Amino acid sequence: MYILKIHNKEAASLQISGGKGASLARLSQRFPDSVPGGFIITTEYFKKYIHPAVKEAGSDGKSAVAGLILPAEAAKLIQSAYEDLGSRVSVAVRSSATAEDLPDASFAGQQDTYLNISGSEAVIKAVISCFASLYNQRAISYRAKNKFDENEVQMAVVVQKMVDAKAAGVMFTADPITSDRFTIAIEAVEGLGEELVSGRKTPVTVTVKDGIKQRSGKKPCLTKEQITALAALGKKIEKEFGSPQDIEWCFDGMKFYIVQSRGITTLYPYPSTMDGFKRCFISVGHLQMMTDTMLPLGMSLWELMSKTVKVTEIGGRPYMEITHNLNSPVGRALVRQKLSNSDELMNSAFNKVLARKDYIKSIPKGQKSDFAIPKDVGKCITAGFKIYRKNDPAIIDGYNRRMEAAIQKTRKGLAKLSGKAVIDFIVSDTDDLMKGLFDPEGLGPLLVTFFLTKPIDKAGKLLLGQDNISVEVSKSIKGNISSEMGFYVSRIADAARDFPEVVKYLETAGDSFCIDELRKQQGGEETAKAFEEFFLRYGMRCPGEIDIAKPRFAEEPGKILPTVLADIKLPKGHAEQRLLQGKKESNDAVKSMVSAAKKKWGAGRARKLAKQLSFYRNFLGLRESPKYYWMKRYWEYKQAILKESEKLVRQGRLRSVEDVFYLRLPELASLFTGEYEPDYKKIDALRADYEKYASLTPPRLMFSDGEVVEGEYNRQVPEGALPGLAVSGGVAVGRARVVLDIKEAWKIEKGDILVTRFTDPSWTPAFISVGGLVTEVGGMATHGAVITREYGLPAVVGVTDATKHIKDGDQIRVDGNLGYVEFLK
Repeated sequence: MYILKIHNKEAASLQISGGKGASLARLSQRFPDSVPGGFIITTEYFKKYIHPAVKEAGSDGKSAVAGLILPAEAAKLIQSAYEDLGSRVSVAVRSSATAEDLPDASFAGQQDTYLNISGSEAVIKAVISCFASLYNQRAISYRAKNKFDENEVQMAVVVQKMVDAKAAGVMFTADPITSDRFTIAIEAVEGLGEELVSGRKTPVTVTVKDGIKQRSGKKPCLTKEQITALAALGKKIEKEFGSPQDIEWCFDGMKFYIVQSRGITTLYPYPSTMDGFKRCFISVGHLQMMTDTMLPLGMSLWELMSKTVKVTEIGGRPYMEITHNLNSPVGRALVRQKLSNSDELMNSAFNKVLARKDYIKSIPKGQKSDFAIPKDVGKCITAGFKIYRKNDPAIIDGYNRRMEAAIQKTRKGLAKLSGKAVIDFIVSDTDDLMKGLFDPEGLGPLLVTFFLTKPIDKAGKLLLGQDNISVEVSKSIKGNISSEMGFYVSRIADAARDFPEVVKYLETAGDSFCIDELRKQQGGEETAKAFEEFFLRYGMRCPGEIDIAKPRFAEEPGKILPTVLADIKLPKGHAEQRLLQGKKESNDAVKSMVSAAKKKWGAGRARKLAKQLSFYRNFLGLRESPKYYWMKRYWEYKQAILKESEKLVRQGRLRSVEDVFYLRLPELASLFTGEYEPDYKKIDALRADYEKYASLTPPRLMFSDGEVVEGEYNRQVPEGALPGLAVSGGVAVGRARVVLDIKEAWKIEKGDILVTRFTDPSWTPAFISVGGLVTEVGGMATHGAVITREYGLPAVVGVTDATKHIKDGDQIRVDGNLGYVEFLK
């Protein structure tokens, strides 16, 4: 069984033919006219003639195989099988490892392929090269990353007749970009498919769902009828394998041939339902501007905080079911109100779903998700207008004192407790935490500022002919606790800038950064004090902070170093200069509006406008305070949980502190009482799942059958530009800095345009250096929008796949007035 014909039933075994060979053998039996003829040099051949040479060579397996001279009987087997295909027929020779084309790891492109090979000697040479490619460094690294045992991986080689291709390409029976299982995506080029894979030709991309749509490229090299036929064949192949497939195809002008099919391993998972009804879910992460995964402990605490909303975990991220909101007038209004203020693309997708009248009629009775405004908001609004009449910003001091007192109470309460009592306290304390988020004297005046934005913008247009003047008015406002974080980072940079030893230490310390070590450097004392001030005030913050499991700045101090280093490149005192410039521009805008109002409307209406503008500037800074105090409370919870977990590690009852992040609160409570023994097999499986989830892109709106509905911006943008939501006015031109982790902030230089997935308050210090902002998610009231308006930076958010389309170093134009990102040559 050293060599098998492709159509042989035994060849459909993974262990005999490898992933690619087994797939082709299976397809050849099901669709015999669609798979080119050929043979498979099996893993038995590999074990008999190739692997011994590798064992003898030790570490350099590739060289050993590449220089191998096959025994006569081994070469004869290949020669005979090749000659059976025809005289000097042209073939493709392709590697097929047993760790290849698997359901959870494709290994695409890790081993070699050779095309248009003819003649026995050339085929044998290509076969040996394919076997040698099993030991390419990239293949070895890929196997190590996916945790495959090197000793268990074997290789087969597929030899197939070449097709005289007029066109070729790749077909995905589920859209790899959106994860929609109902969309087929086809990439096509003229000639061989290798031209596409190698990047030598740019493909035409079309999608097939409700009709055929062209996504990219120029004129398609297939007709609509041919595309439809290819898509139908793709769906048959998908049905055969029972999962969405990544299919390589070619077309000889008369019929389609399949030369490879493997499962798509990068699709976002979809939720299952008990009753089988098609249910609709929206992403909570997009509404909260945190689309990273949330570990089980973080998810469990989030669910506790969201008592009125049923949260469903999909792909390690929180989703909310809105099925029963769709057929309820009140339910639809509640969802629309939430989405229209948070995410335009999700709102667009929601409206597309509402247009499906037959689906809406089919929805059975059930409980809708509660998007209703909490009762406490009514009290907040009432309190806000009372505060508006006095317009005394001193009330903010009282709010801050109450929030700090509540945190002190939590700290003292947790200090007295141990074991399960810690978890019981946290569960109970979250009620008080939620009350703090709806404190009437904190949220109330902030809500009034939101109400004032529209009339202020309207006045700016009528009086000065200027759009979105609230952006100008909100620059350098008082009391924005997140904006102030940037100034604390600038103080660190100012303290360090003139001391070469300090700067060198900051550049090289990385994750081993230690304040005590910093003090040892010449000039390090003042910088150390500045760091301590920062950590005292902001140490509980971090990227993705709504997940309690995420490491805080206080836990990983090295995370803030890149932002400090970016700031060091700028002149001393630049942050204060920007603050003063912002205040001047804001004051000028206010004066201009009030002066114009007196001339046009009279003194009475001018005084009313002046009060609106004064209140707006006095209280808009509260925008970031609720989440700041929320994170301070989380920090107390986390320290208490870690303290108890460390006890268990010392007692030998817990492998590591990090394991508790993969437990939910009830499991954690049982662990602390001794009723629960950690299931490390389950924990390690969860850790592997979350590592995979982290690389996936969560859809905004999806159904339980795997359909994803994509939203669209209803506006025209220049050809080739990326549309988004304009949230901070102005136009910025500069170099794109694509930053996926705040650790990469060191590469930002003054005037660069920050391009990232999302921002939360932990990113604020980086805004000191940038000239503009582009994010993949966001709305008018989200963190990045608020801070960029305050700093006077043009910003466009909600740009789909911005970090994929925009390359680091691209020259781009960000239009914060019209909402698009344009590439410059």
